[in-house]
Amino acid sequence: MSRADSPSVLYVARSLRPVKISPRLIAWPIAAYVLLLRRTCRLRVHGDPRPELHRRGERLAYSILHAHQLAAAINTDPDTAAMVSQSGDGDLVVRAFRALGVTPVRGSSQKGGRDRGGVAALDALVDHVSAGSPAIIAVDGPRGPRGRVRKGIAALALRADATVVNVILVPRWRLRITLSWDRFQVPLPFSRIDAYFAEPIRPEPNEGIESVRRRIETALNALELEHDPSEALPPAGKARGGKRGRRHRGKAA
Repeated sequence: MSRADSPSVLYVARSLRPVKISPRLIAWPIAAYVLLLRRTCRLRVHGDPRPELHRRGERLAYSILHAHQLAAAINTDPDTAAMVSQSGDGDLVVRAFRALGVTPVRGSSQKGGRDRGGVAALDALVDHVSAGSPAIIAVDGPRGPRGRVRKGIAALALRADATVVNVILVPRWRLRITLSWDRFQVPLPFSRIDAYFAEPIRPEPNEGIESVRRRIETALNALELEHDPSEALPPAGKARGGKRGRRHRGKAA
């Protein structure tokens, strides 16, 4: 992605010279918009395992796709922590998460062998979940590929002795940024958002990180394929097209 296309910075043509607009200025309208979404959108849950998990006192780690961050944030449990990348994308959503009462934990996976805060962020999430509060991770972020679950969620489940809850969120009315790697989704005000849950995933005794990661990835992608097939990963060898910011009507159950 070129610098001019980066979501962290906007460039406005004026006298043939680019004018840099601070991400902090962009973050305020985003925060206001997500508060509007929280007040106007309606959530409908399907197959929700949380009441039983709460009854048993289980620790929870939510697994979502990077594309669903906004829809997830406006429907979080109280005292939820969320891993937010150190990228420009993360700069834009931190203020919005705080406005919603979500605790952002900054950190990104390693790049070129250099840790970008991911280790410390995972440690913070482990402490948060171990204390009994939930956490949420966009498991294929921050750079993709889409649907490829990284190991952080599995490490969190193992270290915090937590149950992983896969959830797919499908706004009835949404904008899709189809030229971004994740096809990021922006719910529209007054939409209904359908939340579809998979069976909870609990690490088995002596199960390794890679095994847990594969189970989460398989279940999450299957869940999207079942309930939002137009957005699910296409068969191998078939490219996906589309226009930036395309308006899309999601599936309504």
